[in-house]
Amino acid sequence: MPSASTGASTTMDAATTASASTASASTASAPTVSAPTVSASAVSADSRMAPGGPGYRRMSLALFLAGVATFALLYSTQALLPLISHDFAVSASDASWTVSAATGALALFVLPMSALSERFGRRTLMTASLVVAVAVGLLVPFAPSIGALIALRAVQGAALAGLPASATAYLAEEVRPKALITAIGLFVAGNSVGGMSGRVITGWVAQEWGWRVAVGVIGLIAVACAVAFRLLLPAPRHFAAGSLRPRVLVRTVRDHLANPLLCRLYAIGALFMTVFGGVYTVIGYRLTEAPFSLPQGIIGSIFLVYLVGTVSASTAGKLVARLGRRGSLYLAGGTTTAGLLVSLADSLTLILLGLVLITAGFFAGHAVASSSVSHTATRGRAQASALYQSAYYVGSSVGSTLGAVAFHAGGWAGTVSLGLLAVLGVVAITVFGSHAARVRARRGPVLAH
Repeated sequence: MPSASTGASTTMDAATTASASTASASTASAPTVSAPTVSASAVSADSRMAPGGPGYRRMSLALFLAGVATFALLYSTQALLPLISHDFAVSASDASWTVSAATGALALFVLPMSALSERFGRRTLMTASLVVAVAVGLLVPFAPSIGALIALRAVQGAALAGLPASATAYLAEEVRPKALITAIGLFVAGNSVGGMSGRVITGWVAQEWGWRVAVGVIGLIAVACAVAFRLLLPAPRHFAAGSLRPRVLVRTVRDHLANPLLCRLYAIGALFMTVFGGVYTVIGYRLTEAPFSLPQGIIGSIFLVYLVGTVSASTAGKLVARLGRRGSLYLAGGTTTAGLLVSLADSLTLILLGLVLITAGFFAGHAVASSSVSHTATRGRAQASALYQSAYYVGSSVGSTLGAVAFHAGGWAGTVSLGLLAVLGVVAITVFGSHAARVRARRGPVLAH
């Protein structure tokens, strides 16, 4: 965040916008890995895409579809965990590894994938990642054992690692700074639609034909999204290829990890995703048990609340303009907390309300934090975004696994307790950032990170 989210200036004035424009242009000439000065640095910032301008709608739709495919594939087994547990005769915590393995592999591979995108291009890497992930997705229904299923999901997650960081880097390079939060919000909205549609579709299909057919259908949907993505996404105009020198990559990563603001953003993303991963990994088990005993199709439909996330993510820019970045994060954390507490009731209506609040808070917080990383990093944006995505999906893996363990130990209240601790961490980090900003202000102007 530009002196943002965790504690710097809470508004984007003209000076911030101008500096962001300069940073974006310089990213092309000095990207994350080696960055020779090339003609791309001379391209006027005004030639970048903006709402209503040439190519913006195609770009938005292409990345929206990439987000749909990414989340639909990544979480394709989450709504099916009770069925997978029954089919392979394994516990909830064992079945949860079909989610954790995918998100964990993504977290592990997102940084090297972002380095490859610096060398071979954002669009090329995103396309290759989708092709491999879709191919593996078509093999998942034939997994003969829980071990084979987990292994295939890990490979799928590693392939999908080429999408998130490359997409945000593409947007940072090709979209004007004033439109960046909105553009990234639309990509995150695609994530929410993918997560929702994948779970809803798998729920109803699995109820009739089993979980294997359900994940196969998701694979076919992802094929269509991948083809449309490649046809729609405009060729990059501001990308400058860099070399794959490990020493330069290590130095860039070290510089990002030495930036306190970026580290706070990484932690916030991880903590928000810990809540979200835990809640949605376990909710199916809760609703299949008494007193609810819901069928799989109805449980899958619960994920329609993701539509709330689509709205909250796509309006993150307006939220920041009204409340500032810190204010937006406080609101996201408060909304998530309220949802967790409401969901404790043994009422299906209140559980649904709780999920709505949790989903709205999570996607708003994620959109604000992820866009702030791209805005804060003045160089090495792909690696800065990759580190955020890595932390984010580590949070997903931790949340999925610990959420299942907490549910096994203490029921739904155990999972809620885990979520409340994570939200408390978000608030504490944001408060600390605000304090750090005030201290810097008293000391006078300093070079911004």
